[in-house]
Amino acid sequence: MIDYSQVDHPLLLQYIFYPRKDFTPCPQNAFDLSVRVGEGIFILCRFYMGHSKGPWILFFHGNGEVVSDYDEISPLYHQKNLNLIVADYRGYGASGGVPTLTDLAQDSHAIFKEIRAELSRRNLRTDLWVMGRSLGSISALELAYHHQEALKGLILESGFPSVVRIMVHLGMPAHGMNLEKIDQACLERIQKIFLPTLIIHGEQDSLVPLQNARDLYCHIGAEEKELLVIPSATHNDIMFVGLKEYFNALQRFIQKTDRLRTSQEN
Repeated sequence: MIDYSQVDHPLLLQYIFYPRKDFTPCPQNAFDLSVRVGEGIFILCRFYMGHSKGPWILFFHGNGEVVSDYDEISPLYHQKNLNLIVADYRGYGASGGVPTLTDLAQDSHAIFKEIRAELSRRNLRTDLWVMGRSLGSISALELAYHHQEALKGLILESGFPSVVRIMVHLGMPAHGMNLEKIDQACLERIQKIFLPTLIIHGEQDSLVPLQNARDLYCHIGAEEKELLVIPSATHNDIMFVGLKEYFNALQRFIQKTDRLRTSQEN
């Protein structure tokens, strides 16, 4: 795992994480799972099921977001025959604890394990695509690197190859820290991710500039990879500016990689 200990400093973490404690009860056609990630600390995951035999996306949301934000968004996935699981982070929504980059990465493994176990208990598909939006790309890349045999594909929306690049871009105080070492470790690991990959990014994203998506596309080790740039979209309106392109690309990618992995297994 990437060593984030240098940047897991309270002075920096206050600029990196923007936790919200908003929470709404579970809607119909959904169910919640609390995953234990530490002593007395649980992470909330919400399963939005539109089709019992449909594929599942494990989604790590963006900064300042919470699970229940997706109560109204999940039907858009269902329209494409896609099921969605959204995971919170420590300190976000109904989840306990305080977020750090180290815990963000480590917790993704416990979340992945328990989500697959829950799907199995309910006799649902256990093969997953992992998706990360913005901050969530850290968790998605962590799982994509360590669980390549168990995943069908990787999807990154408004993502970045290294949190260091966002820290530098936003001018966060990091004097005296060896950020280059973290950045290089992230790039080296991305080169060893061979999962089919879909990268979606807004052309006018000023928070996570488009060059981050280009760098991800360039460095990812996958042979099967695609970069979709949504014209005129910024960081937070990408889904709605490119609504048709966005969901058509998701559906095509999952259908294609589902067939690809199935044929390889046979």
